[in-house]
Amino acid sequence: MALIKGVKGVRPRISEGCWLAENATLVGDVQLGARSNVWFNAVIRGDVCSIVMGEECNIQDGAVIHGTLNVSHTILGNRVSIGHNAIIHGCTIEDEVLVGMGAIVLDNAVIKKGAMIAAGAVVLANTVVEEGALYAGTPAKKVKDVDEKLRRVIQKTPQHYVMYAGWMEEEASNQ
Repeated sequence: MALIKGVKGVRPRISEGCWLAENATLVGDVQLGARSNVWFNAVIRGDVCSIVMGEECNIQDGAVIHGTLNVSHTILGNRVSIGHNAIIHGCTIEDEVLVGMGAIVLDNAVIKKGAMIAAGAVVLANTVVEEGALYAGTPAKKVKDVDEKLRRVIQKTPQHYVMYAGWMEEEASNQ
């Protein structure tokens, strides 16, 4: 069972159909939307700020979500994919966004709907990523508009992770 801890009397709120890996950690003021999933060694730490996630978000292995006291909180829209070992810190990520493996998104950045952040990119504080754009590099800059192939990846990834979570639940019920 995942580590779920309250802070200052506030406990994570987990909606129907969510799946949490046994070693995922959720702390404090965290809200997960329906059918979201949090994978192995991921940490969602709402001790100093609120973290609100929409439906069908996937927080992949080793990702960290946090914010800064009195500076930022974290909001993820619906069908947001956070890649392995990414760091999401006090920012807003709108619907249907994919943040690649090892990427970092810093305080008060805004990632607009349908955008993609490339693996390893660093989105600096207060950056606004354009809707439907691919940003890459350090610091992250616009590379191009998301084409139809990338759009399908962004849209299919949450569906796949809901399916993978189902596999995990099925396996657990067979043991």
